[in-house]
Amino acid sequence: MPESTTPALPPVFSFEDLDMPEALLKTLADQGVTEPFPIQAATLPNTLNGRDALGRGRTGSGKTLAFGLALLARTAGKRAEPHRPLALVLVPTRELAQQVTDALTPYADALRLRLATVVGGMSITRQAAALRRGAEVLVATPGRLADLIERGDCALDRVAITVLDEADQMADMGFLPQVTRLLNQVEPGGQRMLFSATLDRNVDRLVRQFLNDPVTHSVDPSAGAVTTMDHHVLHVSETDKQEVVAHIGAREGRVIMFVGMKHAADRLARKLLARGVRAAALHGGKSQPQRNRTLEGFRTGQLNVLIATNVAARGIHIDGLDLVVNVDPPTDHKDYLHRGGRTARAGESGTVVTIVLPEQRRETEQLMRAAGISPTVTRVAPGDAELTAITGACEPSGVPVVLTPPPAQQQQKPAGAPSSANRGRRGGRSRGGRGRTPARG
Repeated sequence: MPESTTPALPPVFSFEDLDMPEALLKTLADQGVTEPFPIQAATLPNTLNGRDALGRGRTGSGKTLAFGLALLARTAGKRAEPHRPLALVLVPTRELAQQVTDALTPYADALRLRLATVVGGMSITRQAAALRRGAEVLVATPGRLADLIERGDCALDRVAITVLDEADQMADMGFLPQVTRLLNQVEPGGQRMLFSATLDRNVDRLVRQFLNDPVTHSVDPSAGAVTTMDHHVLHVSETDKQEVVAHIGAREGRVIMFVGMKHAADRLARKLLARGVRAAALHGGKSQPQRNRTLEGFRTGQLNVLIATNVAARGIHIDGLDLVVNVDPPTDHKDYLHRGGRTARAGESGTVVTIVLPEQRRETEQLMRAAGISPTVTRVAPGDAELTAITGACEPSGVPVVLTPPPAQQQQKPAGAPSSANRGRRGGRSRGGRGRTPARG
């Protein structure tokens, strides 16, 4: 990470040691957030003073509040004009936009700041209306934000604080040219904060172009070095693979399974449902309301298995998730680390299992070396004690499951809906937008 030329203020041990509005301190207590995570303790004394920040930390390290509290505290008391937000958080995916929105809404409400979310796959008309009413804080994916700017529904010239969250995934998804164009439109000399799990060449170029002498902080050496995470490679035969996956899906407790393609996710979900496992697929081919319902079902325990493609590898935050299974090994070590980052969050323990066919062994060994992982390698078959010991696998019931969608009034609030400070001023159903945010699968 680049060395700063200005000494950083020392970390704090308590939120009360920070110069933050009383309403934020009270809301932290109300939310049960009692003491700062390391990345919050290190960066907040500096970012609250307006300093740029560069943070490297795996998902679950507390970085949303690390940038969010500073952004909200420094925006408190200001009022945005129509179409002109004062603070911007750029994220790569719709799921991460919803996660950031959910995390920041109680604190924004406490300061009477209006928060709007703009993402692809939702009604662009509704999102334009939220910007027209005025929103101090905007959480956005680059493609949809570019659409709204092009339509004349948003201008960034009053944005004094800009956050790039998951900058490395934005680079991987090809967003950097768009992000660069957006950053060139914000208020010159404003505060910039960039958070990323990795700092490769493309992200480093962004740092050098847009951050001014940032305070830097690395939470941990890499996502793979988390000591509370166990890594296992399970060697299986081609004929045993589907049965092994079904046994893992039938375990007690929830599991995220990653596959390589959208159609593979749908196919596996159908097979598991037929075996009696409550499973559903999540990928870029699903509508946003479908994705919201699936995530809510998984969070509440109505679904035991979430089958996802890489679109979900960064935007899902599920507390207490202790198992991630790579049904298809990822092709890139960064994808492996980010898939695994769904578990062992914030000090909890977790297990990452990769199922490997004989012809995949060499590539998987190379991938693990690149990720800095030394997994435990075990050959397993359905019903093996080793499989049960590692994953909690058990025999599926064999009674087919039919999932029924919940009533409309029970569906999760879609991304793009206003925070409670803004709620009650709009009604009707959301219609599909025409944003350019890639529906990656």
